[in-house]
Amino acid sequence: MSQDVKLPLDYFKHASLFWTDLLHLMSGKPIALTSVGPMRNWANDVKKVVTELMDANEDLVEFNQRLTEYYKQLSETWADSQKKVNAKIPTIPQDVEHIEAYKRVWIDIFENDFTQLFDSEKFGQNYGKLVSAELELSKHWENITNVILQSMKLPTRKEIDEVYKELHELRKRIT
Repeated sequence: MSQDVKLPLDYFKHASLFWTDLLHLMSGKPIALTSVGPMRNWANDVKKVVTELMDANEDLVEFNQRLTEYYKQLSETWADSQKKVNAKIPTIPQDVEHIEAYKRVWIDIFENDFTQLFDSEKFGQNYGKLVSAELELSKHWENITNVILQSMKLPTRKEIDEVYKELHELRKRIT
């Protein structure tokens, strides 16, 4: 991530954590005293959710940069390929035979150009970083979901997976 983007994000994260801590300290005890059930737990877990959202924000910026580069590469390749097709066949054909020839030329040029794009190191590196950033984002969302589920005393994904695993093992033993 570039330095000019990272500084404001660090400042935002620091300021947000400061205000979250301050609000938590100021309102934590009254909320905890007046709330019952899931809301009491939620009052204690809000800071975890806010912290996770701020961490996710950095990864969201990275994801958006990679996604923009991905679509930029695709659109540039499309535009260049279309220019090549237009240079090779300047007018759109009117009869069936010429339309088929036009279609074959269009397919050949686009296939070659997009194959070169997908085989390029630059595209591969960007796509790998895009997928990594997406996985990081999904990890943050899963962590947020787990905090909320635990606050509400509901089973998390991990607990449900364990139940399914035990159920599967029991079925195997029975049959």
